[in-house]
Amino acid sequence: MLYADVYMERSEFWEMFDGTLYHRLRKELGCQDAFPEEGMLVWILFLLCQVGAPALAQDLCQRDAPNGYKVRISLKTALGEDAYEWNQSEMFFFRATMAFAMRKHFQMETYNVDNIILCVQTSRVSFWFVVTSPDNATMLIPKADVEKAVRMSRHRINNAFLLSDRTLEFLGIHPTLAAPVNSDTPPWLIVFGVVIGAVCAGIITLLVSSLLQKRRKEKGMTEDGQDEEDMQVKGVENGINLDGTYNRGFTDDDRFTKL
Repeated sequence: MLYADVYMERSEFWEMFDGTLYHRLRKELGCQDAFPEEGMLVWILFLLCQVGAPALAQDLCQRDAPNGYKVRISLKTALGEDAYEWNQSEMFFFRATMAFAMRKHFQMETYNVDNIILCVQTSRVSFWFVVTSPDNATMLIPKADVEKAVRMSRHRINNAFLLSDRTLEFLGIHPTLAAPVNSDTPPWLIVFGVVIGAVCAGIITLLVSSLLQKRRKEKGMTEDGQDEEDMQVKGVENGINLDGTYNRGFTDDDRFTKL
């Protein structure tokens, strides 16, 4: 069949839709006047886009897509009895969080939920997703850029769903390490405090050691004096001097004997 055989004049095209789409649009919109040909063309293109958009999205997002990622969510493991139901609202929320991550990474406000396409959804809460370009709906954002965006906002995404890296898995994207905690105290001040503490502990140890030695020395001298005193009175037993010392108990007897 030649192209000339299937070519249709513009007037014949409108006559074909005169009894169907044309009157239907007039009836639904309540318009009495005839649509101009340009306006009718816009409506037809709009309807074609509505029909073709799902098919286009299905072609872009597929299992094992080169620029896609699989997401696996474990609500029961993370929340137990408090696990919420994963439904279409949660899917929309996920698309919104991913749009936020893409905006934050690229510093562009043109990303929205329409740029996040989900597919291959399962009841065990797993699905695939791809990200389309805001400038061209048929162009996918490279996988490496999506990974960078996810890693940058991973903590925010987890918190949004009350999950963690283990219960909200982006297969192929390794969990991010926790950001190091920055102390408000300067490091040199911490080192200075440790050194001063060690010096003070050494001084206190020396003082306590000196005090203990002094007390031990005084106690030793007291014990030596007590031993000498014990040695002096050691020979006296029952009033009898055994060491030949003078016994004053017999002094008066000697005096009376001389008389």
